[in-house]
Amino acid sequence: MKAHPERVDLLLVDDDEYLLEDLRAYFVRQKFRVQTATNATDALSLVKKHAFQVAVIDMQLPDLSGLELVRRFHEADTDCQVVILTGEGSIETAVEAMKLGTIDYLTKPVRLKELEAVILRAAQTYALRKQNQQLKGLIQQQTPGNNEIVGQSEAMQSVFRLIQRVGPTDKAVLIQGESGTGKELVAAAIHRSSPLADFPLVTVNCAALPEQLLESEMFGHEKGSFTGATAAKPGLFEVADGGTLFIDEIGELALPLQAKLLRVLEDGSFRRVGSIQERRADVRLIAATNRDLAAAAQAGQFREDLYYRLNVITISLPPLRQRSGDLALLVARFAGPDWTLEPGLIEALSRYDWPGNVRQLRNAVERAKILADGQRLELHNFPDEVALVDEPMTSHDEQPADLGQLTRQHIEQVYQAHEGNKTKAAQALGVSRRTLYRLLEKYDIAHL
Repeated sequence: MKAHPERVDLLLVDDDEYLLEDLRAYFVRQKFRVQTATNATDALSLVKKHAFQVAVIDMQLPDLSGLELVRRFHEADTDCQVVILTGEGSIETAVEAMKLGTIDYLTKPVRLKELEAVILRAAQTYALRKQNQQLKGLIQQQTPGNNEIVGQSEAMQSVFRLIQRVGPTDKAVLIQGESGTGKELVAAAIHRSSPLADFPLVTVNCAALPEQLLESEMFGHEKGSFTGATAAKPGLFEVADGGTLFIDEIGELALPLQAKLLRVLEDGSFRRVGSIQERRADVRLIAATNRDLAAAAQAGQFREDLYYRLNVITISLPPLRQRSGDLALLVARFAGPDWTLEPGLIEALSRYDWPGNVRQLRNAVERAKILADGQRLELHNFPDEVALVDEPMTSHDEQPADLGQLTRQHIEQVYQAHEGNKTKAAQALGVSRRTLYRLLEKYDIAHL
């Protein structure tokens, strides 16, 4: 892992103002992000406000020794890597500096190219340690399962072409689609096809956490910043540094957090909850939503500036009902190679409109596999709302126009016959109360 100067936040601490200015000018020319201090007090103040990768510290400072400043750095819980400069080197102080975890110990005068090489090596050490922390953080996010997108329909082929085009860029991507259409799989595919594929793909779902916990999850928090914060914790922006952050259901993000997110997208800077220290993260953002963000922005429910920042490239995922020809492929994938299908099963499943999309289909197939007597998928083992669509139910003299209308009439008739008693109506239909609620909503049947 090679360190790049433009990604290194460097702190230079020396009471020799002429030398300090020469060092600052050189490293700014080399594209480092540089801040300076002429004493330990100012250096500590900067470290508390900003996350530095590397600090170059003079051994003799007017208020503290360089070694004591390194100890104070450790107390400030910074990951900053330290290089010591001294005009009078000794074996004893060099050993003490190494015991404190400094990267190197150099005597003045020092060649600028030599110092630059040491700083880049220190930045590389910082990055490797950060990556180790990232990998530990990602262990909790790893879940088993097949993350390959399946589809041969023209609608999905169009999505695949877009992924191939946008993957190699570093631009933000907005994925839009109904719940269950596979937005997280598209995000993973984009990440795999990007130059960041060797770095983390980190996921956060805005609908899964309340606002305060979501802020802590995304940006991190300091010890004692709120009830239950018993230790400092890096946020997912830090975990994803150098890689990709996938923010699912971004339309549910509260407006105050939208402002913090916009700041990260603009300059890479953020602060942990309860901290004044400014940190940086270089992250590619992929966001997903099942909401119309343009309409939400017009209604004042979503920041317009954030929407335009996210909407650089948009991928719209089709619902399953619009993916003609993909149903059989998906059922075969979810069932596995050892399973056979009841004759006419795919045709029967095609009559259902799958409001929960691919996720609902996968769960339905898993249910049918669990209830199967052998290695064969049969319609009667699918959920009630799926199997009901295929049942020719009617007590009307007039033949309904289609099977969907037939099902609606039957459900409405049974529901009205039981005077809106959902428990009795569900029992008469042979479905659960929960399923009945979904059917009433699906077919727009008024509650009695």
